[in-house]
Amino acid sequence: MRVVLAEDLFLLRDGLIRLLEAYDFEIVAAVDNAPDLTRALHEQELDVAIVDVRLPPSFTDEGLQCALAARRRRPGLPVLVLSQHVEQLYARELLADGSGGVGYLLKDSVFDADHFVESVRRVAAGGTAMDPQVISQLLSRGSAADRPLARLTPREREVLELMAQGRSNAAIASRLVVTERAIAKHTANIFSKLGLVQSDDDNRRVLAVLACLDRT
Repeated sequence: MRVVLAEDLFLLRDGLIRLLEAYDFEIVAAVDNAPDLTRALHEQELDVAIVDVRLPPSFTDEGLQCALAARRRRPGLPVLVLSQHVEQLYARELLADGSGGVGYLLKDSVFDADHFVESVRRVAAGGTAMDPQVISQLLSRGSAADRPLARLTPREREVLELMAQGRSNAAIASRLVVTERAIAKHTANIFSKLGLVQSDDDNRRVLAVLACLDRT
């Protein structure tokens, strides 16, 4: 699997290269600034881009904007964004096109190698990988009584949070130590209460939920 990596901190960039190569990823480009990232995303054949939100020269959101521009040129280009802190605006921008193949993780997640690599692979396959802290903050925005999320039970909110991380019903059932049938029932209730059409496409289902949360 071919990866374009953008991270300005040398030690983290080098560590990510070593980690990904240990899991049989091919690093086709590893850059430390926005102009080089733009070129790499334009010129390289890649399966997924792993991009730091903040890159030189301004250290604002250049990494994210480069990735979004690349997705506009190549719809569905898988992008996993790394950030030091939860930035809800960045998460919303990343999810806005609803086409899948996106991830938003805090950099601390890199220290859990198996989870990080699983997230990279999920995004590359067209799925989603959202950091639990990102999802928690998005969920917290819907606490007002007149918002759709207020209709969910505590268990349904828990299921929704795990769904938003990209987990399957089977994985959620295992995590919550319940049956998969119970999770399917919770999922149906969630979609009914949020007014969302059910779909067999797990990725689109999760993106729809996140888009709904973002509008609350």
